[in-house]
Amino acid sequence: MRRLPPLSAIEAFVQVARLGSVKAAAGELSLSSPALSRRVQTLERFLDRQLFERRHHAMVLTADGESLLAKIAGPIDELSNAIEATTGAQDLMRLRLGVLPLFASQRLIGRLPELREEHPDLHIDIDTAAHGTSRLGDGLDAAITLAQSIDPALYARKIDHNIIAPIASKELLANGKPITDPRQLSDLTILLHRDMPETFRHWAKAIGLSDLQPGTEDHFDSGQLMLDAAAQGLGVAFMLDSHLQDAHDDRLTRLFNHDVESAYSYWFSCRPSALQTKPVRLFHDWLFANVCRQTAVKDGARPIPEAA
Repeated sequence: MRRLPPLSAIEAFVQVARLGSVKAAAGELSLSSPALSRRVQTLERFLDRQLFERRHHAMVLTADGESLLAKIAGPIDELSNAIEATTGAQDLMRLRLGVLPLFASQRLIGRLPELREEHPDLHIDIDTAAHGTSRLGDGLDAAITLAQSIDPALYARKIDHNIIAPIASKELLANGKPITDPRQLSDLTILLHRDMPETFRHWAKAIGLSDLQPGTEDHFDSGQLMLDAAAQGLGVAFMLDSHLQDAHDDRLTRLFNHDVESAYSYWFSCRPSALQTKPVRLFHDWLFANVCRQTAVKDGARPIPEAA
C-alpha cells in the first residue's frame, strides 16, 4: 500500500478549504489555530505543493488545492458516514435548536409532527434562551433569531420579510374615539420588544412623523406577553404583521394603513460547517420548504455550502 499522509492533516485541509479560515476551522475541530496550521503544513510538505494562498484573515485555495479538494472531499465525507453507521450514530439524529418562544409556538411546534413523520430519526432539543447566535457551536447547532443582520462569519438565511404592524385591542379607544390617526399615539402607551427596540422609531420616520413621541413606552422580552397585553388594552404593540396573522386572536387588530417594512426579520443561522451535518441540513431544508414564507436569495440568503 502506498504511504498516505496523516488523516488529521487531510481533515484539517478540508475544513480550512470549506470555511476559508484557519480560525473558523480550528474552532470546528477544537484545535488552536497554530496546531491546525501545522497540520495543513504537514500535508503541503507531504505533497510538496502549496495548497493555500495565505491572505489577511483568509485562506484561498491554489489551483493544486482546488484540484485536491475536488478529489478527496467526497471520499472523506463517505468515510465519516461509514464511521457513523458503524458506531450506530445514524440510528438517532439530534439537533440542538435555539428558537424564540413566539416563533416556536406560532410557527414551529404545530408543524413538527410533519417533520417527525418525514424524518422519524431526527429529534430536536429546543432551547428558548436569548442570544442564540452567540451560542452556536457551544450548546447549539442552529438558531432561529430575530435580528437586523447576522454575523457574516455564520451561514444565515432570512426566513421572511415583514411589515411593521401596530397591534391593538379592537376595544381600545383614544379619548372616546377610534384610533385612526398615528398622532393619537402621543396619548397612548406603546409596547416594544427588547429584541426590536427601534421598531417604533423606524415606523414613525417612514410615515413622515419623525418627531412623533408616544405617551409612554413599555418593554417586554416575550412576544406572546406583548400580544396578550395588547389584547387587554394595555397599549399598542409594535410587532410584525406575521405575529398578528399567526396569533389568530379575534381580540386584536392592526391599526393604520401604512406598509413599512421592518428592519428586523427572523433568520436561520448556524456555523457553515454545521450545515454539512445531517440533522442541521435536514431541518434547514424542511424549514424552508414547509414553514417559512419564501425569501429570494438576493433578499437575504447567503450561499448554502455544499452538503456533506
